[in-house]
Amino acid sequence: MKDYIEHQVKSKTEKFFRGFFKVLFMIIAAILFLLLFGYGFMLLWNWLMPDVFGLPILTYWKAVGILVMAKILFGSFEGKHSKKSSPNKPKKRFGDRMKSNCGGDFSKWEFYDEFWKEEGEHAFNNFLDKKRNSTN
Repeated sequence: MKDYIEHQVKSKTEKFFRGFFKVLFMIIAAILFLLLFGYGFMLLWNWLMPDVFGLPILTYWKAVGILVMAKILFGSFEGKHSKKSSPNKPKKRFGDRMKSNCGGDFSKWEFYDEFWKEEGEHAFNNFLDKKRNSTN
């Protein structure tokens, strides 16, 4: 009986330490990933932004700060499914919005290309002339 109890205690202790080290490893891996992600963001910023937009070169901590600020401003900390949108409810797509705005009747657009070829350029130039005359 004594051997059984010792075996149970040893088994539970091993499970605890295995779980503890798994959690510790995951925390360290997550921290390393975030550090590397911030470093990659800094390198990408410093490679592109100063030359393209004339923005200043960033230090590592400023790059991490921008990532955190972007997450706060544009992202949520709620995960994939927020409380605002139900995962079962399909999201409304752009095409669906266009159909609802147009009433779903696209038949009047059937001759649009032909209209533009015949009258569009002329009608647009007339519109521009009216605008220019009204501002003078």
